[in-house]
Amino acid sequence: METSAQLSRIALVQMTSGIDPDANLAAIDRALADAAAGGAAMAFLPEMSLLLDRDRERSAAHIAREADSPWPAALQDMARRHGLWLHSGSMPLLAETGDRRVNRSHVIAADGTIRARYDKIHMFDVDLPTGERWSESASYAGGDALAVVETPVGMLGLSVCYDLRFPELYRALVDRGATLLAVPAAFTVPTGEAHWHVLLRARAVETGCHVVAAAQCGPHADGRATYGHSLVADPWGAIAIDAGGYPEDSGFTLAFAEIDAAAVQRARAAIPLARSRTIRNIEL
Repeated sequence: METSAQLSRIALVQMTSGIDPDANLAAIDRALADAAAGGAAMAFLPEMSLLLDRDRERSAAHIAREADSPWPAALQDMARRHGLWLHSGSMPLLAETGDRRVNRSHVIAADGTIRARYDKIHMFDVDLPTGERWSESASYAGGDALAVVETPVGMLGLSVCYDLRFPELYRALVDRGATLLAVPAAFTVPTGEAHWHVLLRARAVETGCHVVAAAQCGPHADGRATYGHSLVADPWGAIAIDAGGYPEDSGFTLAFAEIDAAAVQRARAAIPLARSRTIRNIEL
C-alpha cells in the first residue's frame, strides 16, 4: 500500500506577467503565500515571470547581470519568508560577459540558497502560419549546460519553453538522474493549441518522469497573448492538473498537484526504456 510519505505537494503559479517587474514580484509574493498556506513543498513559476516584454529598448532599463540584478535576491527572500522551495520559471538577465541576454532559471531552497541555475538552450526562432515571427536569438544567447538538482519533490531536470521540442535534452536529463522535469513556458496561443498538451505528455511518457509546466496566460502588456494551461503530467502521461486558459484578476492562478515518487518506479518498470534502448549502439 502506498503511503502519504511518497506524495509531495507542489503549486504551479500561472501568471500574466507584464512590463512592470515590481507588479510581477508583488503577484509572485501573493501567490507564494497562498502556495505555502495550501501545503506546497515547492512552487513553480512560468517563463519570464519577472518581466515579459518584447520591446528590447524598454526592457533594457530593468535587465542586468545576475550579480547586479535585484530579482534573484527578491525571490530568495520570498522562499525564506514563505518556507518553501521555489523554481523561478525564468527571468531575463545579461550574460556574464558581452551584451547578450540569457533566459535563466533558478532553483531556490526554502532557506533562500540558490541550488541550481539553467540558461535556456534552444532559441525560439520561428515563422508561424499565423504570420507571427519570433527571433529570440536576436537578443539572447543560448545556454550550454544541463542542470539536474535534488529537491524535496524529486531530482529535478531543468528546461525552458522551446526546449520542450527537443526530446534528446530530456533523455540527457534522465541519464543524469532526473525524475521530475520543469518546463516553464510562455507558449503562443496557436502553438499552444496545437502542441502544448501532446508534447508535455510525450516527454512524460518517453522519460517516465513527472512533467511540471507552469505557464504564462492571457493578453500581456507588451501586446502578445499566451496560451496558459499550466499542467502536471504524470510518468504514465496522464494529466494530473490543468489550470485552464483564463487569466485571473489577481494576476495569477494557483494550481496544486501531488507528486508520487512511486509512479516513476511503476512507469519505468512497466516499460523499461533504459534497458530496451539500442539505437545508441547503431551506427547512424
